[in-house]
This record gives sequence, structure tokens and C-alpha cells, in this order.
Amino acid sequence: MTLLENIRLALRGLAANKLRAFLTMLGIIIGVAAVITLLSVGRGVETFVVAEFQGLGNNLLFVIPGQLGPDQGPRRAGGGGLTNNDWLALADPLRVPDVVAVVPEYGRPATVTRGRYEARTAVTGTSPDFPQVRNFYPIAGAFFSEHDVAGSTRVAVLGQSVYEELFPNGELPIGESIKINNTTFQVIGLLEEKGGSGFNDQDDVVLVPLSTAQRRLFPARRPDGKFRLDIIYAQAISEERQETAITEITLTIREMHNVTFRDEDDFTVVSQAELVSAFSEVTGILTIFLGVIAGISLLVGGIGIMNIMLVSVRERTREIGLRKAVGAKRQDILWQFLVEALVLAMVGGLIGLGVGTAGALVIANLSDSLQPTLAWDSVALALFFSAAVGLFFGIYPAFRAAALNPIDALRYE
Repeated sequence: MTLLENIRLALRGLAANKLRAFLTMLGIIIGVAAVITLLSVGRGVETFVVAEFQGLGNNLLFVIPGQLGPDQGPRRAGGGGLTNNDWLALADPLRVPDVVAVVPEYGRPATVTRGRYEARTAVTGTSPDFPQVRNFYPIAGAFFSEHDVAGSTRVAVLGQSVYEELFPNGELPIGESIKINNTTFQVIGLLEEKGGSGFNDQDDVVLVPLSTAQRRLFPARRPDGKFRLDIIYAQAISEERQETAITEITLTIREMHNVTFRDEDDFTVVSQAELVSAFSEVTGILTIFLGVIAGISLLVGGIGIMNIMLVSVRERTREIGLRKAVGAKRQDILWQFLVEALVLAMVGGLIGLGVGTAGALVIANLSDSLQPTLAWDSVALALFFSAAVGLFFGIYPAFRAAALNPIDALRYE
């Protein structure tokens, strides 16, 4: 009997027992659908994280107070943190020639109001180089200037999310007054939309001059008279010069903090590429983990196929004896039942592929920021494993069928 004839007989058997065939394939369907959906979501998360970090700016370096652990875990507090003096030192081209711009940030959550409208958001003090370094520009009005920083003026630039809450009717905000923690500010700019997510909404921000945040809103003066910062962003000249820029930044901050030769740094310098790589590795491991969990359903489905095939062998014992009596060889019986198991698994796999693809599309429609990515290698992997499961769990029933004695089989009631 040829392979095509075996496939035709297997499909005829599926059509004759539709409900039993469907229940047999259900485990495979769920397993393949789960693999496709979870791997698609995992890759979508990885793509989203990479895009989020790349959207922060170009050739970006992060100077963070404290020190990262050896496993890149939470920061260990160290020294007195970062100060305005560190920012000004890094902005000196004679000290750090491979950095083109440096931006400090210092901020806290605050309540922003306009009449009866209110928003709870992050208010961040920064410098005029913020748009260039963070690739985040105003689409209306202007950004504040060095004069505003020097004079601690009460001006603000709104992110899109805050603007929509304070100006729900779409009015032009430029020149309007708002209150930040009951302190009056004038809106001078509206930032472009960066896009929000459940992880971090970059549009949910109000930017003010650094000195205004440090002196008027959230007093940042330390006992030694220096003003503290949360983070410093540095833009390297090029991607090729990032390592050199990191070395220059490290030496400069060590000198500013009086860190001796043998002492550990009380700060951390991390490149944008390192952060993307670290998060990609985490999301990659998470994707594999999700795929393994989904693969358990395939094993359960395989066990279901084996059980049904054993039942089928028992039900068709007389048929097997009759076929052997008229000349069917052992390998013919073996291949007949093995092909049936494979057809069950593959049909279930194809149905699961459709269900998984539909699940990924549903998730894509429910989320504006997270877009699951259906990769062909994921599809091939899921179908390969469904076929492998059908083959593995179909071997034992097929061997049992092929091993039946034709005389005993014909006598079976």
C-alpha cells in the first residue's frame, strides 16, 4: 500500500469519526496554538523593548548614581550620588571630547492642575539640550533656554498625555497657565507624541528648567551645598566612539568624586546598546520559557493520540487479521497506523496554527504598543513538534497492530 493510500484511508477514518478525531486532536491544537501565540507575543515584547530604548536617543550613554551588581541587578547605593558639578564637568569638551551633549535630569511625581482639570504626572527638571540628546522635540511653541535655567523661570513644556488631560478640548496650550504643586507655571511648548505603553508612558511628563525643579519645586540641595541629580544622559559622537566616551566619563566622575585608584566607582555608566542587549536576553529567555510551557500541551496531546490509536487497534483487530490473511505485510500494517497517527497530529497542528495566528491578531488589536510578531521559524517549530509527537506516540500502537497474529486476529470478537 502506498503512502498516498495510507493518507487517504487516515483522512477517511477522521471523517467517519469526526467528534472522536477532534477530541483526540484537541491537545495538539491547544499546544500548537499556545506555542504560536506565546512565541509571537514574546517576540513582540522583545521588539517593543528594543524600540523603546532606541527611541530614547542616538548613541546614548546613561550615568546612574550607585553601582550595578555583577548580575546587572538593582543598584547598590554608593557615595553621595550625582550632582550638578558632575553634569558641568561632563559638559566640558576638554575633559570628555567624545561626548557632543550632556543632559541632566531631576524630578519627582507631582500634581499638575489647570482650572478644574488635574493630572498626576512626572515633573522633570532638565537642560535645553534635552530635545537633541533624547530625540524628543516640541511640535508647538519652543523649549526653554539657558536663560530660563539661569533664572529658574517658571515655564513648562508638556507631554502629549498631560496635555490631553489638562486641555481635553484640544485648545492650544502655548501661553496658558498651569499649576505644579500649587506653583504657577506658563506653558511654552508641547512635545511630540512618543507613544505610551503599560511599561512606560514617555508622553506622561512635564519638563521644566533644571534649576526651577531643584530650587522651587523639589528642593535638591545637599548638606554640602551641591544640587543632586537623578541621572545624566550623554550623547557620544558616534557608535564607534562609545567605549572611548565611557572611559572618559568614568575618569571624569571618579575625579569629581575623589575616588581613589583601588576604590570602586560609586556610579555606573551604561550604554544604550548594553541595555538593549540585556533586555533582549531577558525577553529571549522568557520567550523560550513560554514556549516550553506551551510544549507541555503537545505532550498531553500526544498521549491522547496514543490512547485513541490503541483503542483503534483493538476495534479493528479483525480488519487487521483479514488484511494479513489476504497478503498484507507487517510493514504495511505498521505504516497504516503510523500514518494515521501522523495525520491526526498534522491536522491538529494546522488547526492549532490557525487558532494561534488568530490569537496573536486578537492581542495585536487589543494593544496599540505591543504587536505580536509571527515568525516562520516559530510556525515551522510548532508543526515539526506536532509531527514528532504524532510519530513518537504512534509508534507503539502501530507496532502492536503490526505484531498481531492473523489467525488470532480473525478469531477476535
